Amino acid sequence: MIRRLVFLLPAGLAMLAGLDAALLLLGLPAPLTTDRLPDVHGMLLVLGFVGTVIALERSVALRSRAGFAAPALLGIGALVLLSPAPLRVGQFLLVAGCAALVGIYVPLFRRSYDDSVMIQALGAVLALGGALLWTAGVPMPDVLPWLAGFIVATIIGERLELARVIRLAPRTVNQLLALVVALMASVTATLLWPGPGYALLGATILALVAWLAVHDVARRTIRSTGLPRFMAGCLLAGYAWLAVAGGVWLLHGRTSEGFAYDAVIHSVFLGFTLSMIFAHAPVILPAVLRVRLPYHPVMIVPAALLHASLALRVLVGDARQIEWARQVGGVLNITALLLFVVITVASIVVASRRSPAASSARRPTTTPDSTAPDSTSPAAPITSPTAPTSRTVAP
Repeated sequence: MIRRLVFLLPAGLAMLAGLDAALLLLGLPAPLTTDRLPDVHGMLLVLGFVGTVIALERSVALRSRAGFAAPALLGIGALVLLSPAPLRVGQFLLVAGCAALVGIYVPLFRRSYDDSVMIQALGAVLALGGALLWTAGVPMPDVLPWLAGFIVATIIGERLELARVIRLAPRTVNQLLALVVALMASVTATLLWPGPGYALLGATILALVAWLAVHDVARRTIRSTGLPRFMAGCLLAGYAWLAVAGGVWLLHGRTSEGFAYDAVIHSVFLGFTLSMIFAHAPVILPAVLRVRLPYHPVMIVPAALLHASLALRVLVGDARQIEWARQVGGVLNITALLLFVVITVASIVVASRRSPAASSARRPTTTPDSTAPDSTSPAAPITSPTAPTSRTVAP
């Protein structure tokens, strides 16, 4: 656990720094103020935080020491962005980390030749493209579609794996593959031909949301109880926010500043991405860190706060151009994420203290807990014992 936790520490620092930068961008006081911080806000949260978590999970699934280069490079790159070191150094480290993440997917795909792994690999290619463009000096608003594509493709690939418990027809899978190819093409088009490119990107994202609405297993598990229902609720809410982003891109086109820009990027990276992280944290963290994280209904509180505050920010603040609603919603967005982190850490600590006593009481009659994920197994990593290569963000 300790060795893997080392890889998560830079991700945690990147998250905190990114939230600090969010306050600055909202025009509010923040604990830390530097000239660079607002400029690296997006990269800190997407590649430094979420990217490191994704890379760590994939390296655990790979079961190779070489695979840990990806989370190490991404995490160190995020720390360099926070330091006085030249910006270029941090940019190159993020590029190297994304390239290493692409490299992880090669043996993973050869292991199973699974479409879901290929989709996730294409997402990593988009992350690499985004990091390269940022290093080359492309403005962040033009890089964001690449980062959004990275998150979307990664999660789509994981959801495809889980959807197979309902035995998808080959034609249905081929439809998804075609949509992912369209996603790659539309992201590229946003840079070369912004007018039609953003419209195509928005339409593709809406089509992907429609596919998920029909075929994702969350549509069924929302009627269950406990953790499955919590996960399904987070997933479906996240898909709704992704549809909002797709609609803005389709109707508004390229956004580089102002309320429309705020709405689209936070619908993707807060509403969609954080929903995925909230949904899968109770299964990702045990798999990666080898700890117990039992689900508790209190986890619903930060999830509900996230979506309510994002609705205030986007549907009131951005849609009606009301600055106070955008600011209040933004602060509550930050509060929701920090509250979820506190609840998660507290749950792990409580479970670890109870575990020895429970294990001692069971020892004469039972074997060790067979439900705890085995992070050394490619079948354990993520959301279901039926998903040998699946994963999530984690957000």
